[in-house]
Amino acid sequence: MPPRGLSAEGRAKFEALAPVPADQISAITQDVARWGDLLVKWNAKINLVAPGTIHDFWVRHALDSAQIIPHIPHEAEIIADFGSGAGFPGLMIAIAAKASGSTRHVHLMESVGKKASFLRTVARELALPATVHNLRIEAVDPLEADVITARAFAPLPRLLPMAHRHLKRRGTLVLPKGATLDDEVGEATLDWAFALKTARSLTDESGQIAILSGLQSR
Repeated sequence: MPPRGLSAEGRAKFEALAPVPADQISAITQDVARWGDLLVKWNAKINLVAPGTIHDFWVRHALDSAQIIPHIPHEAEIIADFGSGAGFPGLMIAIAAKASGSTRHVHLMESVGKKASFLRTVARELALPATVHNLRIEAVDPLEADVITARAFAPLPRLLPMAHRHLKRRGTLVLPKGATLDDEVGEATLDWAFALKTARSLTDESGQIAILSGLQSR
């Protein structure tokens, strides 16, 4: 029996709720399923995600990643994903970019070698428009990214200095955040100015998607 996270029920929920074009959902779901299979295989050997969350791959990981895609500006071509880990949300963005036939490219930034190897394997086997950087973020040459994403990577006060180095002047940050967002914003605005919009999470009642633009140091 396959892990519950890769069940028909989980897949059906993803297909019903993922905010992607209807004519692309079949191709996206097929690639996400292959990604999930690889994650199960690799997670038995290295700690990519907590074992207790594997069963909920389709919703907790895949759908949670897919929900940020509508908040990425349509014209954005260079995406940087900080602390990619098992690929959330960077691989999901790359899968959607492949399905749409766009010129969008995702830079997956992961300093842990084994995790970077997993990301390269998925990107290669799924032929995704993605590059893996097995370096600390500070060691990567500035990417001039249109958008930066990061999931469970760092609070805003720590994240924004790193983001500023890699973000285009009019770039955007699209960040899944939890209940601590207001506290993070309050602390971050001591050193940074930015415009903030939020959207409700599809997968977490206390979660939000934070969209930051106009980032400038004070």
